[in-house]
Amino acid sequence: MKYFIITFGCQMNVSDSERIATYLEKEGYKPGSKKEEADLLMVNMCSVRQSAVDRVFGVSRNFDALRIKKPKLKTVLTGCILKSNRKLFKEKFDEILDKKTFLNLRPKYKDKKLAYIPISNGCNNFCTYCVVPYTRGPLKCFSHKKILNEAKSAIRKGCKEIWLLGQNVNDYHSEQITNNRKQVINFSKLLELINKLPGDFKIRFMSPNPKNFSDELIDAMANCEKVAKFLNLPVQSGDNKILKAMNRPYTRKQYKKLVQKIREKIPDINLTTDVIVGFPGETKRQFENTLKLFKDIKFNLAYVAKYSPRKGTAAFKLKDNILLEEKKRREKILKKVIADNAPK
Repeated sequence: MKYFIITFGCQMNVSDSERIATYLEKEGYKPGSKKEEADLLMVNMCSVRQSAVDRVFGVSRNFDALRIKKPKLKTVLTGCILKSNRKLFKEKFDEILDKKTFLNLRPKYKDKKLAYIPISNGCNNFCTYCVVPYTRGPLKCFSHKKILNEAKSAIRKGCKEIWLLGQNVNDYHSEQITNNRKQVINFSKLLELINKLPGDFKIRFMSPNPKNFSDELIDAMANCEKVAKFLNLPVQSGDNKILKAMNRPYTRKQYKKLVQKIREKIPDINLTTDVIVGFPGETKRQFENTLKLFKDIKFNLAYVAKYSPRKGTAAFKLKDNILLEEKKRREKILKKVIADNAPK
């Protein structure tokens, strides 16, 4: 019996798929090289954008064709699924599994180059454009001991990069009792603990939120020699009113001050960001504020997303009043700024 996993979404979903594979192999399945030879087809979906949900519908349309060669093909859906989508997909898939089934499993790390290690699941931020709190639930942090054991296992197997994953990694917290005293392990302490592990490897993480990016965390990044000089710090917009509408609790001034502190402590930092263009109500002047921020900060790279309405989010109630062509224009302008700032 063979399985095949189709994964949509970010590194977090890739990590989940590694754990799904571990689960299936414990159940006696073997990995298939393509979906046409699978007896079990698992789709690990992402719900961040409607386009991601539409791709899952696209995959499901091929099930009848796949069953011509595999009449007993079983199809299973898991991942980040809104309740409203769950009802729609119930008719398309044989079974829908809660991702909690797999979260506590340790993958085999067949790719010896890197290990994706979730340090938390869920989110309490409720950005108005994001469905994560509704699909993954409230923030739940994993024990630092569990994370350290998984990192040790990955290093022993030859992994050269340890990626720590969470919807907001700097919200991480765990507890330990030492000499009858309770000690909180925050994200800075977690970096320091992993940095002390023996081996030749680098530590990376994503994603943090600028709202609570502490001086302690900056110091840990600067002082831990195994922490890569790389940071993805999502800004999402360079305009204060749009940031407020997104429920991003910082201002452009606070963001710029944070970047300044990071670059003072880590001069050679490779700084990237995420940004959304065409958020409901974003005027040309507000976009110009984002453009000015890009020119001022000179990011090494930016992941530019055109806003699209996502049912289930607070922003879905807002009128999507920016034309697609205008969103494309703004995207193109920001990408050009990044290209112009790239080393020649």
